[in-house]
Amino acid sequence: MAAMAAPAEPGPGGALRRCLARFGAPRPRPDRTELHLLFDQLISESCGPEPAPAPAPQDVCALLVQACQLVPLDQEHLVSKVCQLIHHLLNRYQVMVDEQNLNFLLSYCISALKQCSSWTHVEILQALAALCYNNGPKCQKYLPDLLGRPGLLLQFSDPAQPDVELRRAAVRSMANLCLSVPGQPYLDEPYRSVCFQTFLSVLQSSKTSDVDDITFCMLLQNALKGIQSLLNGGKMKLMQTDQIGALLAVLKKCMFHGLPGLSIEVPPALYPAPLPQYDKRSPVKQEQAEPATLKQAGNRRKKSKGKQKKGEEEGREDSGDAGNESVLGADMLKLQLGDVQSSPCPDPRPRASGAASVPAGKDPLPSQCTGWKRISSSESEYSDAEGGIQSKVRSYQANVRQGALACFLSAIKSIEKRVLYGYWSAFVPDAPGIGSPQSVSLMTIALKDPSPKTRACALQVLSAILEGSKQFLSVAEDANDHKRAFTPFSVTIASSIRELHRCLLLALVAESSAQTLTQIVKCLANLVSNAPYNRLKPGLLTRVWNQIKPYICHKDVNVRVSSLTLLGAIVSVQAPLPEVQLLLQQPSSSGLNSSGSTTPRRFSSSEQWRKALLSEGEPLENPAGCASPEPCWLLHLCVSLIVLPREDSCSDSDVNFPSLSSVYEPCPLRLESLQVLALLVKGYFPMAQSYFLELGEVACRCMEEMDPSIQLHGAKLLEELGTGVLQQYKPDSATAPAQRVPVSLVVTFWKMMLNGPLPGTLQNSPYATLQTSACDALSSILPEAFSLLQDDQQILCVTLLLGLNHSENPLVKAAAARALGVYILFPCLRQDVMFVADTANAILNSLHDKSPNVRAKAAWSLGNLTDTLIINMQTMGQSFQEELSDLLLLKLLRSATEASKDRDKVKSNAVRVLGNVLHFLQPCHISNPRFREAIEEALQALIGTVQSEATMKVRWNACYALGNVFRNPALPLGEAPWTTQAYSALSSVVKSCKNFKVRIKSAMALSIPSKRECYGSTEQFCQIWSALVVALQRSEDTEDFLEFKYSSSLRTQICRALLHLLRLARSTDLPVIWGTLRDHGEAIRPYILQYLSSGGEDGDTGTHTDVGERERGLQGAIDHLSGIEEQLGGKARVRVSLFLEDVLTNHANATGLTEA
Repeated sequence: MAAMAAPAEPGPGGALRRCLARFGAPRPRPDRTELHLLFDQLISESCGPEPAPAPAPQDVCALLVQACQLVPLDQEHLVSKVCQLIHHLLNRYQVMVDEQNLNFLLSYCISALKQCSSWTHVEILQALAALCYNNGPKCQKYLPDLLGRPGLLLQFSDPAQPDVELRRAAVRSMANLCLSVPGQPYLDEPYRSVCFQTFLSVLQSSKTSDVDDITFCMLLQNALKGIQSLLNGGKMKLMQTDQIGALLAVLKKCMFHGLPGLSIEVPPALYPAPLPQYDKRSPVKQEQAEPATLKQAGNRRKKSKGKQKKGEEEGREDSGDAGNESVLGADMLKLQLGDVQSSPCPDPRPRASGAASVPAGKDPLPSQCTGWKRISSSESEYSDAEGGIQSKVRSYQANVRQGALACFLSAIKSIEKRVLYGYWSAFVPDAPGIGSPQSVSLMTIALKDPSPKTRACALQVLSAILEGSKQFLSVAEDANDHKRAFTPFSVTIASSIRELHRCLLLALVAESSAQTLTQIVKCLANLVSNAPYNRLKPGLLTRVWNQIKPYICHKDVNVRVSSLTLLGAIVSVQAPLPEVQLLLQQPSSSGLNSSGSTTPRRFSSSEQWRKALLSEGEPLENPAGCASPEPCWLLHLCVSLIVLPREDSCSDSDVNFPSLSSVYEPCPLRLESLQVLALLVKGYFPMAQSYFLELGEVACRCMEEMDPSIQLHGAKLLEELGTGVLQQYKPDSATAPAQRVPVSLVVTFWKMMLNGPLPGTLQNSPYATLQTSACDALSSILPEAFSLLQDDQQILCVTLLLGLNHSENPLVKAAAARALGVYILFPCLRQDVMFVADTANAILNSLHDKSPNVRAKAAWSLGNLTDTLIINMQTMGQSFQEELSDLLLLKLLRSATEASKDRDKVKSNAVRVLGNVLHFLQPCHISNPRFREAIEEALQALIGTVQSEATMKVRWNACYALGNVFRNPALPLGEAPWTTQAYSALSSVVKSCKNFKVRIKSAMALSIPSKRECYGSTEQFCQIWSALVVALQRSEDTEDFLEFKYSSSLRTQICRALLHLLRLARSTDLPVIWGTLRDHGEAIRPYILQYLSSGGEDGDTGTHTDVGERERGLQGAIDHLSGIEEQLGGKARVRVSLFLEDVLTNHANATGLTEA
């Protein structure tokens, strides 16, 4: 101790050690006067300038413990000072107290609260708050004293507590207890509930006249901080309606706390309702109050604007045609969107310049709440001409609003979205009715709040509400004029969407803060991504499109990036939209000069970017009729930002984004441009295909760069280009052959890719995500183009994928396995037995990988490979079957059987493989003893899967696979024991499966065997018949309404199966068939008549049959049965055929009447 107290040691650390030495010296302990002096000195030093070398935490803890040991609780002045010392030292030096010292200090503070006079309690609670900060889990044993039924903090935070400072200190201590510590247990549920109710009651309380504004603001801030900690750290889920309604009500109240020109009343609780339910503002009172307040705010800003003082508030300065009035003026909100559109859009850059030039200084006020960020000088007004207390009050009120919005953001994550949207009208604006005022909402803050940080917070909350709202907003509809006595909910939501567009575009024009501007654009992007524009009157996207164009040239790079994100949202929402197609066809220069600034050089020539792309090689000419005279504006913009050198520095913020030797635009801007380009190609490929080769060159250039993120998005663009071509060449494509990208051009495109950086990326890239995207890109090649590539290029593609299938990275391995599954379907490759064998072995290797994603992709590819076995068997015949290795087939059977026990994503394709292989096997395989056990296990796996509780997709595939098995004439169908099990499983499913598509597939499987012998004994045949009759009667029984749409297809398939069985029936089968018809004939007759009269698509098979074909099928059954019945004679004769003839006659009569 003596060594630590060396007098030469300067600074606070030395002072602490000297005090420690004095406290622990063997000579008489310090008396009361000396303790007063020592504490005063330490408190003074802890409140002074920031020390260079901070004292060691262990020294601070030791000092505080020694001080408490020296101060008995009956010396209240010293107790007060030692608590001040705890508060100042722990907060100043951010000391984390170890558990042993924490226990002592907490015990001391709690005992002091119980024993000392009330005048000391504020200082003691401040010390308690400092000790509890980030130490909640270590305070568990003290919680009964603090938060129990007679808990100290509950007493001091009670609404009846007259001393507001004392109440604030108690609430702060409680909020600090609620802070979570990663990896540590959180507060138990009873304590969480107690804290939540306490914070809620604080927020619900009103300010009395004897409480000053700043103290009340700090009380609210502490309560908001506490609720946010409960929501975030405690993972609190808000489930009860009254709890949610009460919280949202106080948050709405605090969101507008102290906002100039607004005086609103909020009920104690909000209730979920589709329409705006509460707005108690007095229109007359507000109209009188607002202009005076707002005029004052406007004058203040103009006055301070000339002085440009350090630390002044970042205001929305007037410029251009945006108005000669304050942005907060009441008239600003009355602007209609049409007014904004008709006037030239003010240049966002001059408006932002004043804001950007405000320097960031230090906060002159110490932070009163550790959880909130400090108030930056750009949001404070201490240098304002009004000066003093009003500025300070406004700053604290802004902090309350920000705290409420931050808390709301946490609440959104804790409330189910479907519940949250019940409160939509309380926070999201709706179009005002005639003669009624605009309801207050989050947009009120975004448009009116003087603090840019608060405006940004409101926009963040609105974005969080809009995120994931697609299903809720999908009901909106205003495409037709509704003339009804009431307003439908769909029209109300549509009106709200329109009002959101209007308000956000007003905010866009008015905003000068770059950070807030970024939030506005992001909020617009979220709105665009979720709104159902196909159900709304066109025009909304046009306004957004035209308003955002000038911001592409904004001086702040974040604004430019978010503007591109918004454009990407526009081209991806419900693509292709006719309105967006028209926007994309606008000339390149349209809308850019409206900003009042000079058009940037990159937009001056529509061919400059093409020249830049083709400067290194021969010009790549598109076929006649493919190229348009001028590219769409967005395509032109994105390519220019990606490939052209950057112009003069656009933003000081660009320095945060180092780009390639500062030659190109900042990296985030180029990345966003690439993403927008990929979305444009995906949604509007017919427009992008005019520049097919140029876009391919863009992808190549990006993949040649050093930045892996640029390479990655270049590969993604390449994949979208390949996929766009594939979509055009699909059999069901609506694109006319003359409008497709010519195959010759596709071949040229892929030659350019394979001679470029793509192979190198696949072989050598150290980035797994990039290799994965490159694999996906390579799998998007058009089969017709692949067959026209040179042999060495085809071999290169296959070799690359086979090699990557052995990658150690699961992402790459999964992508390679999937790509091989695509290639195996190419006509020029699937007939190559060597390629089929190599691919099969590679995929089988992946099927045993430890990664479930790799196994799922491998199973899908193996399903494709076995599909090709069936195609080759049907087209190439015996030659292909003989060339394929028996050993490989055996491996396929065993591996797929094993995979059928895996998780559902693997199992669904594993059973598909089993069905195909069992269909492919020849008599020589079936008689081979090596195959016998594998075949039996495979069949048992299929039957078990049909009967299992697996997902419907798995069971659907299993039924399909059994149908495939039944197609193999070499299998002993009807004789082997597994036949009975298979038919029994399918019969059970067709009667009772909840999913109608599975029932359809099982009925189809039951109708596949082509001979009566395949159905086995009479008993088995009749069981299948009876099961199908029951299934037909139950074809409308479902608990899930979504299944009902498949009931017609199910009846069609069951009727086909029944007629198929009748055409194969033997004489021994007829008694049971007749018994069924006698008992249930009248019930099933209408279904058969409906089957006969409705032609079209059968089930989900995709095959089409006309009415005549169905009639011929029934007539064939009648002829077959008549022949059998003639041989029987007696009473059994002609009964079944007579029933069918009667059905056919009824059908003919009904058809004749219809035609007549």
